[in-house]
Amino acid sequence: MTLNKFNLPDVGEGLTEAEIVSWKVKPGDAVAINDVICEIETAKSIVELPSPFAGTVNELLVPEGVTVDVGTAIISVSDEVSGDPTPADVRAPQAPVAADVPVAPDVPAQPLYGKLSRDAADEALADGAAAATSNAPLVGSGPKADAVKRRPRKTSPATAVTANAPEVEPVQPRTPAAVSANPAAVVDNRPTIGGTITGLVNRVLAKPPVRKIARDLGIDLADVVATGSRGEVTREDLVSYQAQRDAELDKADGFWGKVGKPQDQRVERIPVKGVRKATAKAMVESAFAAPHVSIFVDVDASRTMEFVKRLKASRDFEGIKVSPLLILAKAVIWAAARNPSVNAAWVDNEGSDTAEIHVKHYMNLGIAAATPRGLMVPNIKNAQDLSLKELALALNNLAVTARAGKTQPAEMQGGTLTITNIGALGIDTGTPIINPGEVAIVAFGTIKQKPWVLDGEVIPRWITTLGGSFDHRVVDGDLSARFMADVAAILEEPALLLD
Repeated sequence: MTLNKFNLPDVGEGLTEAEIVSWKVKPGDAVAINDVICEIETAKSIVELPSPFAGTVNELLVPEGVTVDVGTAIISVSDEVSGDPTPADVRAPQAPVAADVPVAPDVPAQPLYGKLSRDAADEALADGAAAATSNAPLVGSGPKADAVKRRPRKTSPATAVTANAPEVEPVQPRTPAAVSANPAAVVDNRPTIGGTITGLVNRVLAKPPVRKIARDLGIDLADVVATGSRGEVTREDLVSYQAQRDAELDKADGFWGKVGKPQDQRVERIPVKGVRKATAKAMVESAFAAPHVSIFVDVDASRTMEFVKRLKASRDFEGIKVSPLLILAKAVIWAAARNPSVNAAWVDNEGSDTAEIHVKHYMNLGIAAATPRGLMVPNIKNAQDLSLKELALALNNLAVTARAGKTQPAEMQGGTLTITNIGALGIDTGTPIINPGEVAIVAFGTIKQKPWVLDGEVIPRWITTLGGSFDHRVVDGDLSARFMADVAAILEEPALLLD
């Protein structure tokens, strides 16, 4: 028997550590190649890890909730037993396989995370192809290793019992003294609605409507004192139990701790890890490394609102969520093409006092998303090449994936410019911190109807406020002002996108 240890891999570029969120297997479980064995949380996302080995789980080397470095062994898996089998290793006899079922050749499995070279893999596959006419599936595609199903052997009742099976003694009636001597096996002979319980007590008596009410209220019927004539739980019993439970909750502490309790019981300590740890580190580095300059501009977005309304009614956008954020994203791409230095990065040369400005001739547009797990900034790759409809689909997919916590590390790397939609939370504007590796970020405030002077008249219009933060080492005041003015121009007149 060989014991294989699986080391935590680098599931993203430059990943150094990850937290074991939950194990999907336990010692003794049989696993096949590519079976999900656990979930890990990287700096920004939750990732499922597949098993690179087939066999039996021997030991979980890292408990849940612990953060470990890449390369640390997290699980050990033993392969099939070789040599003389022990009684514990002997498998039960199975039905014979049909003669026309092809037998897969003995091809060495290529580990999911390993260093098996392409030449070695090609040689192994070539040897397997010479031994059989069918091609063995590669890891990660096709059926699993034990996908061949066999029909269960049919046995008659007479042959189902082996000759060596022990005789089953008939069950003798138990006396009250015997019952009291073994309280763990109490027999309940109370009458029920449909007859008499003759087995062990494992089900609380209650009518279906009462069971439904208990499920809806989250009540375990075993906790309720039954007062029914036949020993069943009634509606009144549920009402009484719920009232008692509500009274106990009212006496319990709310958010604020009670005066007089020890200070440790009034302070909640939350470990900083995962998303919060990565966000804190990135924001501190950006805030103190890049000199921020901020600009704000009020925008009449009434025509943007009309344009969004027309898009929603269009057959081309049927079933696609459309919002003003789509127009802003397109405006940012358009304005960055006119002011290329906002789509850049400041790069310090290691080992010297020199630095470079890298102007990106592509747009990986980052969208800051507030999720239950914290702030995430996935980006849309090559957003400059997307049509308005394609950009809308990309925004929808990005938001759904981020809220589900399924955003992969690669989707949050390589951003060139970011939008943060604080208007979705009802905020007018703010001074956002630039995402590390970028030099500009745009905050999109809420759109409200406000009094606006147009052609000398005060009329209600849809108004929003844009806030931009820029790295003053790269973007001067006049450049940041021109960029923000171009973005505002698109929101005021979306038809400019047709130019």
